[in-house]
Amino acid sequence: MDLADKIKQLANDRGITIAELERKSGISNGQISKWNVRSPKTENLEKVAKYLNVSLDYLTGNSNSKKTADLADKDTVFTYEGRQIPPEDLEYMKRLLRGDDK
Repeated sequence: MDLADKIKQLANDRGITIAELERKSGISNGQISKWNVRSPKTENLEKVAKYLNVSLDYLTGNSNSKKTADLADKDTVFTYEGRQIPPEDLEYMKRLLRGDDK
């Protein structure tokens, strides 16, 4: 399934039209249907993925998992170089991302 078809299926699963998805995502009308023949701008693809609550990797076919990584999700296992990131390091990463790294 190509990119535009995958997005159409995801929109359909959520009960919205492509036009509505484009409008709610803040991208130009008719853009998604062109993505089968022309690569989308990364920022537009990110907007669609965010609205549909799927990862960019899923949209582009690099992953079969729709799930996006979320540091707040207790069930997500984060790894670095094949090793699980220790909980204390994840807490440090969260503090850095929040800007309270003191």
